[in-house]
Amino acid sequence: MKNTNNRSSEDYLEAILLLSRELEFVHRIDIARKMGVSQPAVQKAIKILIDGGYITTDGMHIYLTERGSEYASAVYNRHCVIRTFLLLHGVNEQDADRDACEFEHVISPATFAMMEEYVASNGK
Repeated sequence: MKNTNNRSSEDYLEAILLLSRELEFVHRIDIARKMGVSQPAVQKAIKILIDGGYITTDGMHIYLTERGSEYASAVYNRHCVIRTFLLLHGVNEQDADRDACEFEHVISPATFAMMEEYVASNGK
């Protein structure tokens, strides 16, 4: 997903993934509430994600495609690894979570690999 909406799209995909783990069906209003955005903003993102092949919708419910699920899972994994790395280095939970939300979009593959290896070898 290489475009100017990359970060925003990743945030929406991650939100849809997490909501789909909590709810039987994901609706636009659920996404708006989770992300703290307007329904028109969600509608715009939904169109971009459908056009990219990351989600489908039956008009009411939103579903990740296989491609969307894989991409969202990768983004969420980056978030979790970065958050754990920061926690292991003494960062408080609130800051670690907030910073992981920022770093997950811009971290280089080499830096992420180092963090992932560190987290794996330190038991969390």
